[in-house]
Amino acid sequence: MTDNAPNQQLAISKTGLWTNNVALVQLLGLCPLLAVTGTVINGLGLGIATLLTLVLSNSIVSLIRPWLKSEIRIPIFVLIIASIVTTIELVMNAWFHELYLVLGIFIPLIVTNCAIIARAEAFASKNNLVDSALDGFMMGLGFALVLVVLGALREIIGFGTLLANAQLMFGSVGESMTITLSDSYPGFLLAVLPPGAFIGLGLLIALKNIIDKHQVAKQIIKIQDVAPATN
Repeated sequence: MTDNAPNQQLAISKTGLWTNNVALVQLLGLCPLLAVTGTVINGLGLGIATLLTLVLSNSIVSLIRPWLKSEIRIPIFVLIIASIVTTIELVMNAWFHELYLVLGIFIPLIVTNCAIIARAEAFASKNNLVDSALDGFMMGLGFALVLVVLGALREIIGFGTLLANAQLMFGSVGESMTITLSDSYPGFLLAVLPPGAFIGLGLLIALKNIIDKHQVAKQIIKIQDVAPATN
């Protein structure tokens, strides 16, 4: 472990969570992101499954990279990812069956998420186990957070609730977790439908861009303030 390891791991964390966020910057995995984020629980379930897939696939690829020939690496990556997703699908079917039924085809479709094989090829195949696992975790966490935030926005606006159907993930404990913002709220259909998902994601991307521009402007002002002093 080198002295630069903490700085490198901080950079990996920032990249996965913010600067190269899978959903807000890379714009990958949008099909399940837009389809299942009608509620927080749906988004959280898919987000955790994707995060686990990223961590495990990155870790395995990093471990076997010294023995991988370049000619077969992509098929091997796909095989690893498909095996992990199949295992997660079987576990969800066994332990979270109702949530599994709600998420449906979007669990096995994690295999086709370009972000997962991209991280295996671009990062895990070239870096050590710790950094690769961290990269997978942060990329997955960044994606999961977008799923949860978008699900929260759509659920609040569309249904007037938060954490509805939490029992799908947390069992009987989740039945008391639902927050109803207004008993007389009529609902807003647009937020529940696919166009609402597109609008919500667009607003999140716009908010991120505004924050990034504000941060750049602050850095420019700081540099301009420092420059006269050095002269």
